[in-house]
Amino acid sequence: MTEFSLTAQHTDGDLALAHVAGELDIATAPRLRTQALALIEQGHRHLILDLGAVTFCDSSGFNALVGIFRCAKTADGTLVLAAVPDRLARLLDLTGLSALLPAHPTAAHALVAHTRGQDTATA
Repeated sequence: MTEFSLTAQHTDGDLALAHVAGELDIATAPRLRTQALALIEQGHRHLILDLGAVTFCDSSGFNALVGIFRCAKTADGTLVLAAVPDRLARLLDLTGLSALLPAHPTAAHALVAHTRGQDTATA
């Protein structure tokens, strides 16, 4: 079993980038959701979750991501994923949620895309 952690690596205004590591399962999914929602409540309504160090994700972890997406949307924000493991990417594709949860190959790509989106919104 790999220990779960969520670490906010970058917070800037309404954006937060968080690194998620370990297993996302029935035991850890509530912590993922609680910690991500705390970032939203702190005013970081746009979340990028770097999932590159996630070693396992069951339906509980998947449901936590959906719940985080819904809360971000309610706060007029977004949830973007980065470095999504292959198995989770396939699950997102099969369920059609990949259309709602955009994914980028790396956190750096996600940050650049967010910045470009902000520039477009203010232009």
